[in-house]
Amino acid sequence: MFLDEVRISVRAGAGGDGAATMRHEAHVPRGGPDGGDGGRGGSVYLRVDAGQTTLRDFRYRHNFSATPGGSGERQKRHGKAGDDLFLPVPPGTAVIDEASGALIADLVAVGQEALIARGGRGGLGNVHFATSTHQAPRHAQRGEPGEERTVRLELRLIADVGLVGLPNAGKSTLLAALTAARPKIAPYPFTTLEPNLGVLDMGEDDGRRPTIADVPGLIEGASSGAGLGHAFLRHVERTRVLLHVVDGAAKDPQWDHDTIRDELEAHDPALLAKPMLVVFNKLDLPAAQLTWPEFAARQRAAGRDVVAISADTGEGLDTLRAAVGAMLPDAEAMAEAPEPAGVVVHRLEAAGDGFTIERDEEGFVVRGKRIERLAVQTNFDNEESAERFQRELLRLGIDGALRKAGVRPGDDVRIGEVVLAWEPSEEGV
Repeated sequence: MFLDEVRISVRAGAGGDGAATMRHEAHVPRGGPDGGDGGRGGSVYLRVDAGQTTLRDFRYRHNFSATPGGSGERQKRHGKAGDDLFLPVPPGTAVIDEASGALIADLVAVGQEALIARGGRGGLGNVHFATSTHQAPRHAQRGEPGEERTVRLELRLIADVGLVGLPNAGKSTLLAALTAARPKIAPYPFTTLEPNLGVLDMGEDDGRRPTIADVPGLIEGASSGAGLGHAFLRHVERTRVLLHVVDGAAKDPQWDHDTIRDELEAHDPALLAKPMLVVFNKLDLPAAQLTWPEFAARQRAAGRDVVAISADTGEGLDTLRAAVGAMLPDAEAMAEAPEPAGVVVHRLEAAGDGFTIERDEEGFVVRGKRIERLAVQTNFDNEESAERFQRELLRLGIDGALRKAGVRPGDDVRIGEVVLAWEPSEEGV
């Protein structure tokens, strides 16, 4: 089964907790804090694998998690970092954030990687919090949770030549005639339900081996979701050359031709800017022989290249093969992907002290990158840690802002995933 679109959920590993331990050795009184840091959680990456051609590995499994970091230990021993998780995807995979619809990465080059979910930071051990006035802190940070997100993977085949046309135009027969591919062929529409790939042999003296993609037949309205074409139009976006196959024995070959051009333009006007060759098929049939002269004249008058063939008998295939060869780049350029090496979108998240406060029916909501991180890394069961967090609320101005917003003792205050019952600090009175 050809699978070209999936949704997967990924979870990076949480960071390990920092340790709150004290040095205990003979003859070393008041040894002081020696708690080590927690290890960073593993991140989740997508990596382009040349051996992958579809997204079939994600057909039955949709949830993936990296391993968490280890907790810090005494004697300043840091926890082990979690293992990163690398998920292989085929060349031509676009990665889209399901929540926002934003493009995360467009992966084309073999070996290219994209970070999808970042592992959580490890918590700092209590050794970091010792000061001249507080030499035995019991406070240590918890590990930060790893990122979680759902992404949509869309495969857009990377092929040198794309075959487009109405159903039953003879694209699969042509693919079989030009390559060693053996797609399903039958004398009725929609026998091709998924893209087929083949490799065109250009001859012994030509080192190029262009790939050809046969895309399921398009119908009028395909660009807006009609028929099978909507799901597969994206597979011709990355091709170098388009072969527009027209059924010469159809009732009106010119109408068929114009319909496909309209659908290509509606999907992406850039498709019509690609090198394109019109292939008038089924020349072995009397109906096609009658319409060929007028069809050819109209195409040439419009400045379009056109050849007549019979994919069934082989007539005109040598001419077609030569025409395709002339449209393709040389062997050195063919070794590169038809498109640039892809793109990975890097979004830097500011970790400043800014925050916002909102009120809802359940209480108050504080949002801010730094304060949310501090909240999730604080062990509120530890009195010293809770007091330290309260001082951060004062330092950042959040305590005063909550008071101005009308907070009262006992009100719920939500900071990220943490919900606290408000208790005024003596310093903030």
